[in-house]
Amino acid sequence: MILTLAIILTVFLFSSMPIFVALTFSSLIVVSIYTHIPPMVMVQRLFGGIDKFALMSLPFFIFAADLMDTGGLSRRILRWARLLVGHLPGGLGMATQVACMFFGALSGSSPATVIAIGKLMYPELVKQKYPGNFATGLIVSAGSVALLIPPSITLIIYATVTGTSVSSLFLAGIGAGVIYGLASLVYIYFFAQKHNLPCDEKPGFRELLSATREASWALMIPVIILGGIYAGILTPTEAAGFSAIYAMLVGFLVYKELKPNNFFKVCIKSATTSAQVLIVVAAAQAFGWLLTVGQVPQMLTQTVLKYASSPIVFLMMVNVILLVAGMFMDGVASIIILAPLMFPIASKMGIDPIHFGIVVVTNLCIGQFTPPFGLNLFVANGITGLPINKLAVGVFHFIIVSIIALLVITYIPEISLFLPNLAY
Repeated sequence: MILTLAIILTVFLFSSMPIFVALTFSSLIVVSIYTHIPPMVMVQRLFGGIDKFALMSLPFFIFAADLMDTGGLSRRILRWARLLVGHLPGGLGMATQVACMFFGALSGSSPATVIAIGKLMYPELVKQKYPGNFATGLIVSAGSVALLIPPSITLIIYATVTGTSVSSLFLAGIGAGVIYGLASLVYIYFFAQKHNLPCDEKPGFRELLSATREASWALMIPVIILGGIYAGILTPTEAAGFSAIYAMLVGFLVYKELKPNNFFKVCIKSATTSAQVLIVVAAAQAFGWLLTVGQVPQMLTQTVLKYASSPIVFLMMVNVILLVAGMFMDGVASIIILAPLMFPIASKMGIDPIHFGIVVVTNLCIGQFTPPFGLNLFVANGITGLPINKLAVGVFHFIIVSIIALLVITYIPEISLFLPNLAY
């Protein structure tokens, strides 16, 4: 049964069928052939897969991200980041990475971050004569940090699948996200020095203060979200709704770039994106249930425990599996299919569930821009107009740098657990 399921799913995925259709149809075919389970049970599993309290926050965070982009928040964050680090070697590249880290903390979405920052920065990078492969690699890779830095949609999905605390994962994601972003900043710095790339003039204190004041409305969003959660004032779901209202008010009343006509377009776009994510979640949950019926988690657990002699070896195996999966599958689908299989093994080996979640999501960050099917490659294709094969060449060095950051995050758990342990 499981072999047939794997073959059918592989054929569907490589035939360019949408992921949710491939997961649902392969599950229905196998259920019809090998079991006496009524097809209606699969329908119930689809609906049950998104009947999760933690998922209520997801549409709000997506809506907030779209409001921030349209309302002018991303442009002000970018100007602030450029004034902050633009005078350093590789300043424009470093500003791109810093802006992605901050916008990721607002949106929680990697593609949204690539679009919001990339469409503004790519022409500037080209104008300042940054090497083509470096500029494209930076644009494609920088947005992936949004999966780690809270409020991350991917962390919410992991919490839903494994029953882990969303607020603890958000705290853990701060430390890991900073290390992940710093790795790229260090690479940009040395690359710029080697190639003698231009940098901006050092801004005056008043200019920097003015940019900080202008961007403060945007920079306050992560403070409000995380502060509200950890002060016990807001649940993650309430914080998501509050961030959407806050972004709406700032866009309409403060920056005044959000208008009634484009507000309606933002609503449509957010609803479409939410539906796309949730339908994949529903299909993957039903698929995961079928794997459980086929006792795949139990068999996999026994096999891994037989060959993984220690948590160090197991985590290395997890990294390899997830890096390969990330090349071909969307991050949400990867988490929903693979996390339930790996999580019980990690628990048996005594690996902290919060740390394990951060390791899983860091792998999927890299998968966002890894050829051949990294989602950010296709998003950047629309921004730059460059073919996928040229974009893929540019990300190679950033993949290496990100894997180094992954290994540091994997084998130094304190990076992820310091803030959660401090808070609880």
